[in-house]
Amino acid sequence: MTTTNEGTKGQPPRPLVVSRGFAAPRALVFRAWTSAEHIRRWFCPAGYTVPQAEVQFRVGGIFNICMRSPEGVEHWTKGEFTEIVPDVRLVIDMHAIGQRDRPLFRAHTVVSFADEPGGTRLEVTQSYSLFDTSAEPMIQGAPQGWRQTLDRLVEEVARIKAAEPIQRGVVHASFRIERNYEAAPARVFKALSDPVAKAKWFSGGDGYVLLARAMDVRPGGREHEQGRWPNGVVSTFDAVYHDVVPDERIIYSYEMHLDERKISVSLATFELKAQGAGTRLVMTEQGAFLDGYDDAGSRERGSNFLLDALGASLRN
Repeated sequence: MTTTNEGTKGQPPRPLVVSRGFAAPRALVFRAWTSAEHIRRWFCPAGYTVPQAEVQFRVGGIFNICMRSPEGVEHWTKGEFTEIVPDVRLVIDMHAIGQRDRPLFRAHTVVSFADEPGGTRLEVTQSYSLFDTSAEPMIQGAPQGWRQTLDRLVEEVARIKAAEPIQRGVVHASFRIERNYEAAPARVFKALSDPVAKAKWFSGGDGYVLLARAMDVRPGGREHEQGRWPNGVVSTFDAVYHDVVPDERIIYSYEMHLDERKISVSLATFELKAQGAGTRLVMTEQGAFLDGYDDAGSRERGSNFLLDALGASLRN
């Protein structure tokens, strides 16, 4: 998670940015924002409750929340949805309200939802307009308040996820990616087949913690990698190699798991062709994506990330 909004005294507060990873699909995390039933369970800091909430989930619909402190003091936020892009983006124009319905400050709130390995990355950006200087401490406390609020959102998302039956189904899809590298085919092949060379680029990036790795690139050989993502999800890659032609071709099938759940079974082919002093690489993947938990689009984005990392390793 990241949070920023410290400003200089006497100057307008800087925007606040909060992010959090969730071990759930975007559609499920998005749903937790769409009804008063969900909002009452999580939209408040630790120790607070939401005795009243009215949510009209449409552009122009109201977003009115009453948060009650442990001492019994009620704090109202009243606003409306100004933009809704399902599973991608929400914009809510919020106003903190004081006694006699006096506006204290405005919080223009943008919520974005993006895929990340193992789940969803949510980011909240709030820009403030201060109407009453007595409300400055409320804005200064927003980072801590949002951290605690998103802790509760994690719990609500987990509750929704546990209550949903698994929707069984298979989506078949394929994609093709091409790359040109300024390295000979033998060097690119080594980056794909040598355990030390592959470890330089075949990983999850920032926040990913490697738990296990083994690799034996030959027909009938296997590869295994397991790692933990920042949102706590453990992903497992298990592959079997079917065809290996040095400096020319590698074909393997593999399964992907998130925690104990199998999300896909795929066939991947890497073809290498000399192109001048360099190499043209063509990756083709055919996948069976299981039970709505993965799709070819997110897998293709992840593969592009990895092939970019492969290219960077070849330049070092």
